[in-house]
Amino acid sequence: MNIAIPAERLAGETRVAATPETVKKLVAMGHAVVVEQGAGLAAALPDAAFAEAGATLAASRAAVLAQGDIVLTVRPLPDDAIAELKDGAVLIGQLAPYQNTTFPALAAKKVSAFAMELLPRTTRAQSMDVLSSQNNIAGYRAVLLATYYYPRFMPMLMTAAGTVKPARVLIMGVGVAGLQAIATAKRLGAVVEATDVRPSTKEQVESLGAKFIEVPMTEEEKKANDGVYAREMSDDYKRRQAELVAKHARQADIIITTALIPGKKAPTLISADIVAAMKPGSVIIDIAAEAGGNCALTVPGEVQRTDNGVTVVGVYNLPGQVAADASSLYAKNLLTFLSLMLSKEGFTLNLEDDLLAATLVTHDGQVRFAAAN
Repeated sequence: MNIAIPAERLAGETRVAATPETVKKLVAMGHAVVVEQGAGLAAALPDAAFAEAGATLAASRAAVLAQGDIVLTVRPLPDDAIAELKDGAVLIGQLAPYQNTTFPALAAKKVSAFAMELLPRTTRAQSMDVLSSQNNIAGYRAVLLATYYYPRFMPMLMTAAGTVKPARVLIMGVGVAGLQAIATAKRLGAVVEATDVRPSTKEQVESLGAKFIEVPMTEEEKKANDGVYAREMSDDYKRRQAELVAKHARQADIIITTALIPGKKAPTLISADIVAAMKPGSVIIDIAAEAGGNCALTVPGEVQRTDNGVTVVGVYNLPGQVAADASSLYAKNLLTFLSLMLSKEGFTLNLEDDLLAATLVTHDGQVRFAAAN
């Protein structure tokens, strides 16, 4: 099989879908790999490293895609790139299934496309879980980004000139990103609090040395939100949450929001009134900015400073700010996923495999993803 790695075209996307390490393993299995020139430069992976690993370099995206029986990407391919794909090719990447409008075009070319965001959150899928690997990086990077905009120290410092109090950090949403944000902020010496709609996260928060802020919940609400993903909550819960958040937000120096609901706009957790009550110099890092943001004042892709001196950061693609490691983890996720279909003997697509069936969005000329129909 010929495996193609095009350079990412989305503005600000610095990651690449393969690394010399994964290329070497694919070549060792007897497959050919073609990489677009410059695809890994922003991730500190020069063309020479890919060539040394056994890849062939191509000067243009069209030349790469024309050879690709299997195409690996970080982001969805644009329309003009889809036209360059081989008929019947396999496409694997983060395809933004709930927002993607190109699935009919992929189906028309009989492309078998796999959206890695749809991978079930099971034990078997952990080593392929791109959301976990990339959100882990996003949580880490969010804290470092907060230190850049926060005009004070993060840890407590005792100096001859006086004592500096530690920053108070509030983490909203305790998924993979939130847990990494807690751990990173604690390592930097902050006092950390966290909240989540899932009661089961309390133990995880406390195990990292943070305080869990628990919104009073009915038994019905607890049962509805005790899974892997957070769910949309009732208006009454949102009111209770807003009251509690407002109290702790006024005390916080840094707030990091991470709440996402698959297929929906990110829930608004911080209202304009809450921001108005925060201290001058406070910082909000909205990891959910690309999905609309958890803060009412977030401008996706931008950094804003409010009249009362609060910095609201809606920067996209935090994993891309740690492109070398983000690419390494992502490429390993894809390699493991590929192993479900690819071996030395060739390529076999088993639609009885629950992981393949769940992620396959177009196949055999049809759009299979229900939300896209």
